[in-house]
Amino acid sequence: MKQNFSRRQMLCGAAQAVAVCGLGAVAPAAARAAEKPAGKIRIGVATTGFTKLSNAELAKELSGAGIKLIQLFLTQTDSSYWKYNTHVDVSTLTPERCKAIAATYRDAGIEIHSIGVYANLIHPDPAERKANFEYFEAMMQIGAHMGVRAFITEAGHFHDDKEPAPRIPLEFQDAVWPQMVATAKELDALAARYDAKVLFEPFYRGFLASAKRLRMFLEALNSPRMRALLDAANLIEINDVDEMFQQLAPFIDCIHAKDRKLHTDRGVAAGKGDLDYRRFVTLAAQRTPGVPLVLEYVGAADYRAALDHLRNVLRETGIEAT
Repeated sequence: MKQNFSRRQMLCGAAQAVAVCGLGAVAPAAARAAEKPAGKIRIGVATTGFTKLSNAELAKELSGAGIKLIQLFLTQTDSSYWKYNTHVDVSTLTPERCKAIAATYRDAGIEIHSIGVYANLIHPDPAERKANFEYFEAMMQIGAHMGVRAFITEAGHFHDDKEPAPRIPLEFQDAVWPQMVATAKELDALAARYDAKVLFEPFYRGFLASAKRLRMFLEALNSPRMRALLDAANLIEINDVDEMFQQLAPFIDCIHAKDRKLHTDRGVAAGKGDLDYRRFVTLAAQRTPGVPLVLEYVGAADYRAALDHLRNVLRETGIEAT
């Protein structure tokens, strides 16, 4: 007790970059003014929104814009094998085709950081959960052929439109937390077999509804293979950016760079919402050095504007973009 109290006094009295007296406190203005960004930030792009381009066309487009890293979603015209919150049949995606897709990007100087899965892991139907879990394994097999060992997901969400809305959404019903922890532990064992890791993304209306809840979930799993993808736009309705990093920094392996207007549900491209991007990128550089910022909610028509916004903010805050 005495040791904990002394440590708390020490933390509250220190003039550090992010001074806190308990999680959730915001750094004083004086401490913020003294902060200096550290290191560089790699910028990437999620391929989700580029549904009208082939992999070769997309590789050429992104390379031409100076992009050297992607988060691969199988949504391109010659590899359409992805649908949000469910599973699809990937049996026709051969090992040879997987290797060819990966080579298309790498030959253009683009690293595939991770593969998007987003299968529903909390679906109330055990058979559906099993099918989604099997899809997750299939994606890990695809990743193994591509030389990619990081996979992105949410926990999933479910509501039967044919039934009245439950008093408590499924995501927050008592039985779902232990069920999801058990499922994630099975996923952890699967990841161990493929020498892979899984990054969980929070969303304020989903199972992982806050930075704290995601932290507690990862602590319950207690595995180096179960990690976090921070999407600040998904949490600005309930968490300040400082709090997100205070809660999650040790777990973060990737960060989504999109945006959202406050008090609305729909996400938008970077620079189109209310996220404080200067604070966001400063904390990313300080607290998670080496972790990439991946543009999301963009496609061929608007990714360059979002990319310009992100690069400009990095330049204004003295952070080098790579």
